[in-house]
Amino acid sequence: MPPSDLAPSAPWIDRPDALAEWLTPIGPGTVVGLDTEFMRRNTFYPQLALLQLAHDGRYALIDPLAFPLGDALSRTLGAPPVVTVMHSAGEDLEALSPYLPEGPHTLFDTQIAAAYVGMGLGISYRALVAELVGDELDKGETRSDWLQRPLTESQKRYAALDVVHLHPVHAILTDRLAERGRTEWHAEDCARMKRRASQRDGDPQPQRGFKPAAEWRPERQALLRRVLRWRDATARALDKPRSWLLEDAHALDLVDKPAATLAALEERTRGTRALRSQQRDELFAVLQAPVSPDEIAATAPVIGHPFGDAKRAINEMRTVVDELATQLDLPAGLLCSRRSLEEYVMSAGTWPEALEGWRKGVLHERLAALLPE
Repeated sequence: MPPSDLAPSAPWIDRPDALAEWLTPIGPGTVVGLDTEFMRRNTFYPQLALLQLAHDGRYALIDPLAFPLGDALSRTLGAPPVVTVMHSAGEDLEALSPYLPEGPHTLFDTQIAAAYVGMGLGISYRALVAELVGDELDKGETRSDWLQRPLTESQKRYAALDVVHLHPVHAILTDRLAERGRTEWHAEDCARMKRRASQRDGDPQPQRGFKPAAEWRPERQALLRRVLRWRDATARALDKPRSWLLEDAHALDLVDKPAATLAALEERTRGTRALRSQQRDELFAVLQAPVSPDEIAATAPVIGHPFGDAKRAINEMRTVVDELATQLDLPAGLLCSRRSLEEYVMSAGTWPEALEGWRKGVLHERLAALLPE
């Protein structure tokens, strides 16, 4: 199949009045296609470089570097009942969070929808368009520098084509979801994705991803949580990568063997790019402050590697998940990840947030019966 030769007319919008004029026809019941181009260059937040919109046969390329977008997007895409169609929207929503802090009012993620209708997990937009629309998208500009100005005509064409097919893809997937009775399940997952992207304070329990700390005492795990949350908040405030403040291995080492003095901390963190004297002072204070009982109570235990009865239970649950996924004609990973099973078993039967909603109705009774005694 040759690459698409469709070259849509997509005006370059670099003024707030032009954006307002383009958004004006978008009203209740409207479906809007949206994509972004963003880059991460030594920053915490992805840098939004381009915004592509599609609505009712109209297309636009918005230059967020030329003028402040303000609340134009939230007033339009955040209004009920506008549906915003995106593909694999997680990082795009993060890049858009300054302008769509709560995300679009109704998100329709085409990658998630494709998984619900039998097209597999994680299908690319290019493959999805080829399968549903029969058009081959040119991916030659995938690794472009989207922050350069002016963009080349090839970049503009590539960017516009990324939203041209969102409406027909949405229409086809909407019908297929309805045929399979999966509309509400898909909507639930899209809403969860929106909530995750709009968490402005980051993960409230970041220590859970640090399995080496699973055997630590509760007060040490609480201190690790405190340090990781400080790192996240500081990285956001400075707009620098977390690792520029503290590598994961550094965080574990400093909590496991705290520096006795500020000079010792300076010696052990020498060369860390964003850890200047102010941040080092803050980190030392964070490490030295006593851990309170309330902090310990608020800290979810770190889940280690399962073994023995826990490992057997997880394997038995995995078999049940696979069987149910086959019956439901769903990818097993979409129904329930192994990480969720580990969280469920290793937390002594606390039901994971990722398995709330429709998944709980399908899974809970069967999985609860397999918990180790």
